[in-house]
Formats: sequence, structure tokens, C-alpha cells
Amino acid sequence: MAKKVRKKELGKGIRALLSNIDSEMDENPAQVVQELSSSVAMLQINLIEVNPFQPRKEFDETALNELSESLKIHGLIQPITVRRLNENSYQLISGERRLRASKLAGLKEVPAYVRVANDQEMLEMALVENIQRQELNAIEIAITYQRLMDECKLTHDTLSARVGKKRSTVTNYMRLLRLPPEIQQSLKKGEISMGHARALIGVEDLALQLTLFKQVITENLSVREVEDLIRRFNDKKPKAAPKSTLPEAYQTVQDSLRNYLGAKVQLKRKTNGKGQILINFNDDNDLNRLLDLIEEG
Repeated sequence: MAKKVRKKELGKGIRALLSNIDSEMDENPAQVVQELSSSVAMLQINLIEVNPFQPRKEFDETALNELSESLKIHGLIQPITVRRLNENSYQLISGERRLRASKLAGLKEVPAYVRVANDQEMLEMALVENIQRQELNAIEIAITYQRLMDECKLTHDTLSARVGKKRSTVTNYMRLLRLPPEIQQSLKKGEISMGHARALIGVEDLALQLTLFKQVITENLSVREVEDLIRRFNDKKPKAAPKSTLPEAYQTVQDSLRNYLGAKVQLKRKTNGKGQILINFNDDNDLNRLLDLIEEG
């Protein structure tokens, strides 16, 4: 009969847990999943195989190279997620772009969350419990939200209900993962606040974003000062000559919408008074953010 697993044995560390995981899952699966959900293992890249059913087949080579160069300096901040197949074999669940960039960067090991078979419901409960119990920084919260969506197949609405937060709050956290690794690392260390990070997310030009970030650090700028800086940079941008000139009142409305939504907005008006409002968004998360702002406004 297998020896009963006790909490002190589970707490010996992730390596010890993985080496005895089969017997421990037989004895206390919920406790093992709880431990794995909040622990990061350093795994050798050559032990990780790509999921053959991964729907995404094409990746932007330029973006991959940019990420790999950053990883050479800062390492991988957001762990990938793998499923354990056996003692020396793992299969990727999520994070193929990060894994590919890590290989390009020449990394030998990557941080990973390890899943075990048939742990879906237990994992969801463990992740939600971790958010509620632990003092996590903004990046750790964002990663956990992303894991719940990726691994537990939750929608924004379902996720917000599970964690008891507004959908806009969940979306704002997850947008932090779009920031460059150095800014994420700074937020994780508490060098900048979430307010600083949210302001920087609105800067589309990566070079300008990093320049402003360095200025925040060196000059210890407040969130309001960062927002003012970004506004001044935007005001200095050369604007393409519009095909049709809006009346001043309508131009003011367009500018107000852009500032409120943090997105490109174009207001079109015909001479008969009819028109359109066009709002650009980057991805589904950005669309959900805009919807939340519109609903709350």
C-alpha cells in the first residue's frame, strides 16, 4: 500500500513533488494540484514537446526575435504551462510563442507550471483560491487570470464571476502581460505601480514606451506626470492631413473619445448630419476593455 502523503512532504519543493507525483496523486490529488498551481518548476527545454493539436501554426518572426533578445537579458517572466507525461517528458499546454522565443534566445531551462492528468476542476478551484488567499503582485494576478482563461477555458464574464471582480478589472490586469518584459519585471518588483503600467500600455510605439518607462524610473514620476507626458508626446505627433475637415465641435468630441477610450477613434459626418464613429481595437482583450468602458460610461 502506498505511503500516505502528508503536508510536510508536499512542502519539500517542486522537484521532490514531481519525482514522487504518481504515488502522491493517488493519495491526495487535491493537495498536489494546489501545490502545483502555485509552484513554478525550472524544466529543461529539451524535455518539453509541442502539443501536436496546437491550433496556432504561424508566428510573427520579427516579434519572436524581439522577444528572444529581451529574454536573453531578462529571462522568461511569464511561465509556460505543461502537462507531465512521465518523469522526463512534458507536453506544452500554453505558451508556445514564449517557448519558441526561449529556444531562439539559447535558454536551456524555462519556468513552467506543471499540470497532471484529469485535474481541470481541481486546478480551477486551486487558482481561484490562490488569488483570494495570497498577496500577489499585479503581474502574478494577471498571469493567474490568463491561466484560468487558457487552461480552464473560461470567458471574461465567467472569469470575473469566479474571482468576484468586474470584467473591466480582469481585462486591465491581463493587458499588463502585453508590456515588454523589463516593464513587467519592474512592476513585479514594485518599482512602478499598476497606474504607471496602465498609462504605458496606451503607448503603441515600443521605443517610446521604453523611453518613457526609463524616465519614470530615473525621475520617480507620478502616474499623473506620466499621463501628461504621454499626452504631450501625442500632441507633438505630426498628423496626416484629413480628407475632410470636421467642424470644431465634432473634432472636440472625437478627441474626447480618443482620450477616454485610449484608442484610435475616427468620427465621420456627412453634410446631412449622418455619420459614423469608428473605434480601433488590437485584440479580443482590448475589445472587452472598450466594451467595459462604454458600459460603465
